[in-house]
Amino acid sequence: MEGIYKEKYLHKAEVLIEALPYIQRFNRKVIVVKYGGSAMADEELKKNVIKDVTLLKLVGFKPIVVHGGGKEISSWIKKVGKESEFINGLRVTDAETMEIAEMVLGKVNKSLVSMVTELGVKAVGISGKDGGLLKCDKKLSDGQDIGFVGDVKAVDPKVIYDLLENDFLPIVAPTGIDDNYDTYNINADDAACAIAQALGAEKLAFLTDIEGVYADPDDKDSLISELTVSETRKLLSSGNIGGGMLPKLNNCADAIENGVNRVHILDGRIAHCLLLEIFTNHGVGTMIMRDGEQGE
Repeated sequence: MEGIYKEKYLHKAEVLIEALPYIQRFNRKVIVVKYGGSAMADEELKKNVIKDVTLLKLVGFKPIVVHGGGKEISSWIKKVGKESEFINGLRVTDAETMEIAEMVLGKVNKSLVSMVTELGVKAVGISGKDGGLLKCDKKLSDGQDIGFVGDVKAVDPKVIYDLLENDFLPIVAPTGIDDNYDTYNINADDAACAIAQALGAEKLAFLTDIEGVYADPDDKDSLISELTVSETRKLLSSGNIGGGMLPKLNNCADAIENGVNRVHILDGRIAHCLLLEIFTNHGVGTMIMRDGEQGE
C-alpha cells in the first residue's frame, strides 16, 4: 500500500517538475486567451478554463481573456422574436441586434469575472469600448453591408497595461467604436489577435471546437503539432483548409508576423487543455511559430 501511495505522489511531483521550466520561462509574460465555442456552453468546461487561466495568473503569468458569446447572442435574438441572419458566416447586425449583442456580451463578461473572483484572483471585465481599447471601421462581407460589425483598425492597450500593472486579470468583451463613436460587434478571434499584437504577447491561445490543425481535414490522424508561418501560409493556399479554420489560421499567421511569439490552437472541449499545452513537453494542440524557430 505504501508503494502505491509513494508512486501516486511521486507522479504528482514529476508533473510539477516538468512544469517548472515553463513557469520560469513565461513568468511575467503576457498570454492572451481567446475563449469561445463549446468550452463556453458547458458549465464544467467553463469552470476548467477559468481554473486554468486563474492558475496561470497565480504562478506569475499575465493572462488576458478575450471572450465570444455568439451562441448566447443567437439564443437571445430568438427569445425576442428575431431571426439571426448570416452572410458568408458573419452575423448581420442591425441596431436592435447590436443592442442585444452588447447586453449578452456584458452578461457573459461579468459571469466570467465572478468565476475568477471566486477563485481568489482579482478580475476586471471591460469591453473594447473602454479606454478606447478597440477602434474599428465597418466590416463588409464581399462588398455587402452587414450592419454594426467592425474591423479593428487601432488598439490603445493603455487600459490593459494599467490593469496588469495593478495585478488585475483583464476579461475583454469584443465590442468597439468607430470614428463616430457608434458601437460595433467585433469577431472575438479578430479582437484577441489585435490585442495580442498590440501587447507583443508571448502567447495567443485560441480555444476551439477541434483538436487543432489537420493536414487533411478528413483524416483525424493528420493532426499537425507544430507549424511555422511559411508552412501555415502554404497550408492556407493548398485548398485543404476551409470553414472557420481559414480565417483563424490567417489570424494566427498575421499575429506571428506582427510581434506575437507563439500561437496555439487548442480543443477547448478537452479539460485543462490550456495547462497541458503550456506546461507539458508534448502539448495537445497545434502551435504556430516564426520561421527558423524550434518548438518549446
